[in-house]
Amino acid sequence: MPVAIITGASRGLGLALTHGLAGAGWDLVVDGRDAAALAEAAAAVPRDVTALAGDVTDPAHRLALVAAADRLGGADLLVNNAGILGPSPQPALADYPLDALREVYEVNVVAPLALAQLALPGLRARGGALVNVTSDAAVEAYEGWGGYGSAKAAVEQASRILAAEEPGVRVWWVDPGDLRTRMHQEAFPGEDISDRPEPHTVVPAFRRLVESRPPSGRIRLADLLAGAPA
Repeated sequence: MPVAIITGASRGLGLALTHGLAGAGWDLVVDGRDAAALAEAAAAVPRDVTALAGDVTDPAHRLALVAAADRLGGADLLVNNAGILGPSPQPALADYPLDALREVYEVNVVAPLALAQLALPGLRARGGALVNVTSDAAVEAYEGWGGYGSAKAAVEQASRILAAEEPGVRVWWVDPGDLRTRMHQEAFPGEDISDRPEPHTVVPAFRRLVESRPPSGRIRLADLLAGAPA
C-alpha cells in the first residue's frame, strides 16, 4: 500500500484528508500538537494509522515522522498541512508583533521545508509527491492577512523552486479554498462562517490529484471539483 505523512491531522482539512486517503487504502502517519485530540481523531479513522503527537517545529518530531513512514515501507506522499494563523484578530502589518510573525514563519514556512528535506531522499527513490497546503491569501492582498499571507507566499515560491530542483518528485502547492475550519473561524472572530463548505467536500478533488499525478504546480481544489483538468 502507498504511504503518506499528513501533518496537522487532528482536525480540519488534515483530518478530512486522513479519512479520504485511508478510505483509498493508504497507510498513514499523522501528527498533531494536541495528543488527546489526535488520538481521538485517529481512533475514528476506518483504518489503523500511526499517530504521533508533536510539533512540526521540533526536529526530533520531524525525524520521528519520517522514521515511522520508513517502517511502513517509506513515504510516497508528504502533505505539509500543519500551520497557524497568527494573532486573532489579525493585525495590520504596521502593528504586527514581530515575535508572532517569526512564529508564523517558523510553523508555516521553515518547518514544512525541514520536513520535506528529510522526506525527499525517499520521495525521489519512489517517484513520490510533496503537497504544501497554501491559500488564496498567498496571491491576493487581503487587509489583515499580511503575516499568514506572506508566509504562504513564501511557501509557494519555495514550492516552485523545489519543483524545478526535484524533477523526479511531483511538487504541488494546493489551495483548498475557504473551508469551515477552526483556523478560518479564528481569522473571522465572532462571525458566522457556516456558509463555508466542510473540509470533507474537497477530499474527492484531493484524491483525484494524487491519483492522476499532474505535473508539479499550483493546484486549486475548486478547479478539480469543477471537473477542470488536473
